[in-house]
Amino acid sequence: MLLLEKEQLKTNKNKFEVIGIKTPDYHFEEVWEATKKEPVWLHFGGGNLFRAFHSVLQQHLIEQKGTDKGIIVASANSDTLVEKIYQPYDNLSLDVVMKTDGSLSMEVIASVAESIATFNGPASWSRLKEIFSNPSLQFISLSITEKGYDLRDMNGEIRASIQEELEKGLNYPIQHTMIMLASLLHERYQTGEAPLALVSTDNFSHNGDKLKEAIITVASIWKENGVVVQGFIDYLMDERKITFPWSMIDKITPFPSVMVQEKLIDKGYGSAELIRVKENGPALAPFVNTEESEYLVIEDCFPNGRPPLEKVGVYFTEREVVDLVERMKVCTCLNPLHTALAIFGCLLDYSSIADEMKDPDLKALIEKIGYDEGMKVVTDPGIIDPIEFIKEVIEVRFPNPNIPDTPQRIASDTSQKLAIRFGETIKLYLQKEDLDVNDLSFIPLTIAAWCRYLMGFNDAGEKMTLSPDPLLEELQQYLQKIVFGHPDSVGDNLRPILSNERIFGINLYEAGLGEKVEAFFKQLIQSPGAVRATLHKQIHS
Repeated sequence: MLLLEKEQLKTNKNKFEVIGIKTPDYHFEEVWEATKKEPVWLHFGGGNLFRAFHSVLQQHLIEQKGTDKGIIVASANSDTLVEKIYQPYDNLSLDVVMKTDGSLSMEVIASVAESIATFNGPASWSRLKEIFSNPSLQFISLSITEKGYDLRDMNGEIRASIQEELEKGLNYPIQHTMIMLASLLHERYQTGEAPLALVSTDNFSHNGDKLKEAIITVASIWKENGVVVQGFIDYLMDERKITFPWSMIDKITPFPSVMVQEKLIDKGYGSAELIRVKENGPALAPFVNTEESEYLVIEDCFPNGRPPLEKVGVYFTEREVVDLVERMKVCTCLNPLHTALAIFGCLLDYSSIADEMKDPDLKALIEKIGYDEGMKVVTDPGIIDPIEFIKEVIEVRFPNPNIPDTPQRIASDTSQKLAIRFGETIKLYLQKEDLDVNDLSFIPLTIAAWCRYLMGFNDAGEKMTLSPDPLLEELQQYLQKIVFGHPDSVGDNLRPILSNERIFGINLYEAGLGEKVEAFFKQLIQSPGAVRATLHKQIHS
């Protein structure tokens, strides 16, 4: 059995190629050493998206001789990913692209030169400070999901746990990624004030601004408490020194597939074990399976330079264009459709996004949300055609039976996503004179279905396991007085949810949609089967 380790990669290169696995076309150990001495790119997160996209881009750039440096990856909220998925395999990964014809394109990725378990003692912290102090470092990227940027609670106050970390100042250990980054930026400030770009590659609108806001919030509290000087704040605010580019990223990276695992083992590849990184969490693996389609658009403002990633397909452009592309994808052409499929898929007991696309009602639902309701507020960004993009999503990407994506995975952290995926469209309906928010039906229906989902049982009335969400416990408290089968019990119990601007980006009652969502919700709780009946009726009305 071939194993994912550097010695086998060096001695058994031909054997990898024989079973269809491409190997790095460069001396990866030389790249690793050069990267450690003069780091260029540090990434926080390191999950499946990074392994299937960022690290693959850099590998291809190395092979094109566009750079001689790899990437250093650091854990963001747990060391177990680094300790179980990176270090035992010499920081190598197997990228498996699952094509629509059922074939697999496989490649060993060796662009990760070093992995750092951030919370694993002072030595790891010292190494991060050393990297941040090096003027060669050009940019930081992040893929930590929306909740990783949030310092505040439902009431907009700094969370008590975050406040405790802030009060510690710049001392290790630091648990929150935003506080960690602020501290490391302070190290860079103190050791020469070298320029740096911090690039969020997480899926939400104006991600660079949210990253900047969090960092500045931390630094400002430190300044108020006398922990840092005004010069540090000035450094963070000086766009000649520190920038927070906007980005739009798009690549579906589901959890490891048992089908892929079995195919790899049948080929004689041994490093295909499924590993439980977190207790009760999803399994990960030394391989990552993903789709063929991918897009990455980044605002081109890197004050310390950057690798020429445009050579491997990354779009670098102006902020305004990034905004248009991001709105097209995150607010209309993909993410809202994914969320709708996730919510209804869980309620209708689906376990596959591809299988949902065979359901005429669900396919019609996302067509209505995308083509009919969302497309009215989309502006063509010029570099990617919105109609072609959404057509690829609905006709090629979502129906791909070889992408083992689940509604349960997509349903994670939904409370953190709704403001972007639906709230932005609602706002534009309110702003544009030629649009009427009352014409929206399928977005309010989906929001009502999410509230129905929060009740914790499917359309048949059977208990179901809800996906993780930081607000789940709090949200479910509002639903306790609602009785299934008794629409009159809804009363004002949905009002705390639907009026919450931190969830939707807008008060749905003030927007004129709160009552409409309530009306749909009442239909959805009438009886077993009401979700399907309401969806079908609305589609065909």
